[in-house]
Amino acid sequence: MKKDIHPDYHPVVFKDAASGFEFLGRSTLTGKTKVKWQDGKEYPIFKMEISSASHPFYTGSDKIVDAEGRVEKFQKKFKLNTSKK
Repeated sequence: MKKDIHPDYHPVVFKDAASGFEFLGRSTLTGKTKVKWQDGKEYPIFKMEISSASHPFYTGSDKIVDAEGRVEKFQKKFKLNTSKK
């Protein structure tokens, strides 16, 4: 492996802005702000808009869209006549 071509890969705290959920992972991301983690060490923090703690699919609050009748709705909207002459 070549030296000095790979980015710095280090521990980073990821924080979900929606739920406040935090977890420690590894990344090449860097930041100016740091946070003290549970082990007593300080790590850079990266704030995310959404994670598995707030995503509707993982929290079970997702809505199922009813796909029935979409063709009929389209035909009605554009007044298409599907009958053969």
